[in-house]
Amino acid sequence: MKHAYDHYLSQTAKELQPSGIRKFFDLAATMEGVISLGVGEPDFITPWSIREATILSLEQGYTSYTANAGLLELREEITNYLATRFGVQYDPNNQIIVTIGASQAIDLAFRAILNQGDEVLIVEPAFVSYAPLVAIAGGKPIPVSTSAANGFKVTAEQIEAAITEKTKAILICSPNNPTGSMLTKDDLMELTTVINKHDLLVVSDEIYAELSYNGDFCSVAAMEGMYERTILINGFSKGFAMTGWRLGFLAAPKEIAACMLKIHQYTTMCAPIMLQRGALEALRNTYHEVESMRNSYRRRRNYMVQTLNQLGLECHTPGGAFYVFPSIRSTGLSSEQFAEELLVQEKVAVVPGHVFGESGEGYIRCSYATSMEQLQEAMRRIKHFIETRKKVLCPTAAQSTIQS
Repeated sequence: MKHAYDHYLSQTAKELQPSGIRKFFDLAATMEGVISLGVGEPDFITPWSIREATILSLEQGYTSYTANAGLLELREEITNYLATRFGVQYDPNNQIIVTIGASQAIDLAFRAILNQGDEVLIVEPAFVSYAPLVAIAGGKPIPVSTSAANGFKVTAEQIEAAITEKTKAILICSPNNPTGSMLTKDDLMELTTVINKHDLLVVSDEIYAELSYNGDFCSVAAMEGMYERTILINGFSKGFAMTGWRLGFLAAPKEIAACMLKIHQYTTMCAPIMLQRGALEALRNTYHEVESMRNSYRRRRNYMVQTLNQLGLECHTPGGAFYVFPSIRSTGLSSEQFAEELLVQEKVAVVPGHVFGESGEGYIRCSYATSMEQLQEAMRRIKHFIETRKKVLCPTAAQSTIQS
């Protein structure tokens, strides 16, 4: 007997849309010879000393729970890291929580601060999980669109225009996924004037902070008047090449952190102890490897931006992360059409821009966190795809070009 489950399911859960990124990953997984520029994951293996420290912790019997907030030793190291690298000082005893990746930290933040119907401004294009996490927490995500004309940076005027009496917070991701744009100190000064004026909280996703190419990354929490109203999200996945470890952390004012910790206690207990031991090694001894990875990404970024622009896919130079976000409007295809046809015809996987919000339509996200050889081959295939399409659309012009 078939059972109807519809009436058992949460309306919020039913209304959530599946990840638009996952669709293309699943399709690419069924094909041979695909070059993926879709995965937001370093191609580097986690530095050996981190892996070694984790293995050693197991051999030494570190298999128990930790404090809910994480190992105090690690929280102290995170405190030193934030103070040294970004100029923000926190108390490891009651302001830092070690989480299961930065994603759980964002989830905790929204659950802790949102009441039913509270609005959260989300700067778009934006990572696909932000709006769903706001909705799951009972809030209402309000997109604030940016454009390539402004380097995909949100302006104070845009924020001001989007604020209502229900606005509780704004989520900022800098360096940004998917555009790679980064807000400088001057950019943040303009934004924080509005944020302070309207007494908003900021959820600041800084997971790509270590992948800043011009050395001008600035944490929102370091800005005047923002420490008391910022929930800082960070982690080890991107900068330290530890995506599969699922280890992140958050830093927040004591009262907010205490509320998030209660939720964390009941839903997660704590992050795995052996992974926390590995994270200690990451913060203490691997900055030279982080720098080496960052330099490699910078070279690949420069190659991708130059080549895409040569192909007629207008692309701004990102200030951080490991993504480029070129326009494909010149092809006459939608983002989804371009991504699907490119995958089927040339076996190159990219992510259509519209999955990151309406302002992402007309663009694709390409990750350059893969080898230079793979990137060069992918660019050859994309070039062939564009040239083939031009011949199909304008056979007479194409023939004329060949004869000349």
